[in-house]
Amino acid sequence: MIVLSEKMKAVGLYKYLPIEDPESLLDVEIDKPSPGEKDLLVKVKAVSVNPVDTKVRSPKDAEEKQPKILGWDVSGIVEKTGSDVSMFKAGDKVYYAGSIARPGGNSEFHLVDESIAALKPKTFSFEEAAAMPLTSLTAWEGLFERLGIGMSKDENKGRTILIIGAAGGVGSIALQLASWAGLTVIGTASRSETEDWSKEHGAEYTISHYEDFLPQLKKLGLSEVDYIFCLNSTDQHWERMMEAITPQGKICSIVETKTPLNISLMQQKSVTFIMEFMFTRSLFGTEDMKKQHEILTEMAKMFDEGILKTTLTEILQPIDAKTMRDAHSKVESGKTIGKVVVSRKEE
Repeated sequence: MIVLSEKMKAVGLYKYLPIEDPESLLDVEIDKPSPGEKDLLVKVKAVSVNPVDTKVRSPKDAEEKQPKILGWDVSGIVEKTGSDVSMFKAGDKVYYAGSIARPGGNSEFHLVDESIAALKPKTFSFEEAAAMPLTSLTAWEGLFERLGIGMSKDENKGRTILIIGAAGGVGSIALQLASWAGLTVIGTASRSETEDWSKEHGAEYTISHYEDFLPQLKKLGLSEVDYIFCLNSTDQHWERMMEAITPQGKICSIVETKTPLNISLMQQKSVTFIMEFMFTRSLFGTEDMKKQHEILTEMAKMFDEGILKTTLTEILQPIDAKTMRDAHSKVESGKTIGKVVVSRKEE
């Protein structure tokens, strides 16, 4: 007896093309996956688009034999669990960022290891929840793990942080977390609308990322900053960051470099520079993978208590190739504020 695999709809790619090309993202039909021992099979309700999606999809000389599925920000309902799953059950409403080493969530159903998923905030819609996992994890890990910032307002009294690219997805939640932790927060913004957004989400001051940072900080009465969280163009801002950071200060970036950096500029001030990549734990299967479950669980509590708010700014429907191409175009424009979410239309 031949058992035919159950199929599901998804959005994927075979060729890496400019987003304007109608074949850059396609409606495809693939096998519905079955959960492994520690997996959740999730019925996807909403996904958000991040710069990592556009970078993975960007033009390159490669072609896939099987459709590559993107999408690493998901909210949905657990349909089935693997044999060793202990933290979730069918029917649970979850949110998570997934693993870049596995197929993404731009599909009807999606697999995720339970260690990196959490129950979604109770007060959030699926769309509001889908906007948050990847950026929340990046911001939390960058601030509290990589930079080593404490979570006590007393400890951080008088300390300052500069967040470069404050109105983007990561910046919008990093502003909130840094303000909650008691830091004096300065965000970079280039337009009146991004200045307003940054101040609404926790920035006490804003400066332009098109000008040298230190003179602008001095005009605000700030000599230097204790921490810098770089969310935009590490190369472009390298020398500006070295001028603005205080001696023995710390800098964390989430943006890969395109050119070599002069790390000798760090020496006189004994500056610490560190990179943050949200997928590190799931990509390498680190022993502390469950930490992401714990972070998302804690943040869900903070969302439900109103300490933090979703950074969702736009919802597109449905989850299909045309809509996903529109979402990628918006993110690639570099002008989006907050997060763009693509939601499944209810039948």
